[in-house]
Amino acid sequence: MRAVPLPGGGLEITVSLPVDPDWDRSYRGEDSHQEVVMNQYLLSIYQPDGPPPGPEILEPIMRDLQALNEEMQAAGVWVFAAGLHPPETATVLKATQDEVLVTDGPFTEGKEHLGGFTVIQAEDLDAALGWARRLAKVLSPLSVEVRPSQS
Repeated sequence: MRAVPLPGGGLEITVSLPVDPDWDRSYRGEDSHQEVVMNQYLLSIYQPDGPPPGPEILEPIMRDLQALNEEMQAAGVWVFAAGLHPPETATVLKATQDEVLVTDGPFTEGKEHLGGFTVIQAEDLDAALGWARRLAKVLSPLSVEVRPSQS
């Protein structure tokens, strides 16, 4: 596997995979691998504003989430994941012509907020959606948004 930084951000992930495991070795030669570019996807988890659920609800969810993260790692798709502090802990910076305005609180007001995210690498959107479906089931009834990175 090879990761190459791209101009403007993001990574290009290249994985070497066998072309055809049933192909006769005498026809393949020693280097029988083909490169597949893996795209990165952001799986954003949205949760309602307000306090988190109690331990009787949250602990089984966190256990199942840990198991899914470990499965993603074993499959080689997991890149990074993090939960975020509540939106009221955010600081927003906005540049004007001569200065940068710094304000406390979330950028937007709403009834739900970005509570965490997972970055995965997958061959295509269908593969990313497969992992996102599993994440959504673990985190039900929360929403999971899937967005490709610009790599």
